Amino acid sequence: MVQKLYAGAKLRETRQKLGLTQKEFAAKLGVSLPYLNQMENNNRPVSTAVVLSLAQEFGFDVTELSTGDSERLVSDMREAMADPVLAELAPPMADLRLTASNAPALARAFLHLHQAYRQTHERLASLDEALGREDSRTQPSPWDEVRDFFHYCDNYIDAVDRAAERFAQPVREDTNIRVKAVSELGHHGIEVEFKDTNHLRHYDRAAGRLTLSRRAAPETQTFQLLLQVALLTQDKLLEATLDLARFQSDTARSIAKIGLANYFAGAALMPYGAFLNAAQETRHDLELMANRFGASIEQVAHRLSTLQRPGAKGVPFFFVRVDQAGTITKRHSATRLQFARFGGACPLWNVHRAFETPGRFLRQLAETPDGVRYILLARDVSKLGGAFGAPVRRFAIALGCEVAHADGLVYADDLDLTNPKAFEPIGISCRICERVNCHQRSVPPLERRLVIDPDERGVLPYEVG
Repeated sequence: MVQKLYAGAKLRETRQKLGLTQKEFAAKLGVSLPYLNQMENNNRPVSTAVVLSLAQEFGFDVTELSTGDSERLVSDMREAMADPVLAELAPPMADLRLTASNAPALARAFLHLHQAYRQTHERLASLDEALGREDSRTQPSPWDEVRDFFHYCDNYIDAVDRAAERFAQPVREDTNIRVKAVSELGHHGIEVEFKDTNHLRHYDRAAGRLTLSRRAAPETQTFQLLLQVALLTQDKLLEATLDLARFQSDTARSIAKIGLANYFAGAALMPYGAFLNAAQETRHDLELMANRFGASIEQVAHRLSTLQRPGAKGVPFFFVRVDQAGTITKRHSATRLQFARFGGACPLWNVHRAFETPGRFLRQLAETPDGVRYILLARDVSKLGGAFGAPVRRFAIALGCEVAHADGLVYADDLDLTNPKAFEPIGISCRICERVNCHQRSVPPLERRLVIDPDERGVLPYEVG
C-alpha cells in the first residue's frame, strides 16, 4: 500500500523561500489555486504530478518533503509532555504528529516555553536567588540555543560547506590541506608556530601569531589551523549566517560563530564531494577514511552525519558522543532516532561499553520501541593530555543507521540481519520509553500506569501497566 504524502508545511515553506504568491506557485506547479491551498493545509496529499513539478521546475530535492523537522519536533514534544507537570495532559501521538506537520512554529513555541519553565524551575530548586537576579530571564541557555540551531538545520550548513569545499581545492596536486592552511594564514600576515603548551590554539592578534600545541595529535593541529582560517577569511559568510539565525543573546551568537568555524574546518578537512565518494568506495570504513583525509575517527564519524546536501545525500546516520557518566556532549541524527534533550543516552546502547574496550570498534544490532532497526558502531575516543600527569579526557562515540543501509557498511558484514533475536531492545530516554520489561530502567515511564505489589518484588519495584 502506497502511503500518502502530507507535507503542507514544507510546501508552504518552499513557496515562501521562493518569494512566490500562492497564485504564482500554483501556476508554476500546474495546479489550481484551491488545490494548492488544500495541499498547503494538509487537506489533500501532495500529488505525484506536483512532486515531479517541484523537481523539474525548481530542482527541489523531493526527499525533503517526507523528512526534515517533523520527526525531531514530535520526539522533542513527546519528551516535554513527559514532564510531571504535563504528564496527565499528554495528547495522543497522532495529535503531536499533526501539530509537527501542520503547525511547526507552534510546536517550536511550545518547546521554547517548556525549556524556559524548566530553567526557571531549576533555578528555584537550587536556591540561587533567581527571582532577584538580573540574569534570571526565562530564555534558553546560549549553549542549548546553538545546539538547537544546528539540530534543526539537519547539521548541514550549505553555504559554509560549499565555501569550505572551494577552499580545499588544491592549487597544486602536491599541496595538502595543512600546507594550504598555513599558506593562507601567511597571506594574512599570520605566523604559525608550535609550542609545548596546554592550549590547543592561541591567536595573538597584536603580534600576528598563531600558536598551536605540539602535544596535540596532527589531525587536531590541522583542524585548529583550518578553524583559524575560517575565522580570518570567512567572517562575512559566518556573520551573514548568524544574522539569519537570529540568536537571542550575544553569547549564543559568539558560541554559534565558533560552531560555524568548526563546521568550516571539518568540511575543509573532509570536502563534501571527495568525502562522499570515499565513504561509498570504502563502504564507510572509518579507519581507511581517517587515513585518507588525515582526520581522527571522531572527525570522520561526525562528518558522516552531516552529509545531507540536497541532491547528493549520503547514508543518513546518527552520531553521538558521551562521557563516562553517560552525559551526551555531542549529538545529531539524520535518522528517525532522536536523542533525548535532557539527560543521558539509553544505557543499553553499546556506546557505554566502549570505555571497557579501548581502541576497538563495537558493533550492535538494535531495535527501538517503534520497531525501527539499526546497526550501531561504537568506539572510545579518549584524548590524552600529551604529558605525564596531564588529565585524560575520556569520551566514546556511536555512529548508526537503519539496517536498510547495511549493504553500504563494511561493519555489517557477517552480521545476521535476518534474525529478529539478534536485535537488542534499546530506547531513547526512560521517561518516554514504552518498554515495560526493561531490566535497566532508571525511572518509571510517565505515560504509563504503575502497579505496586507489596508482596512481590521483581527486577524493578513496580510493574508497568
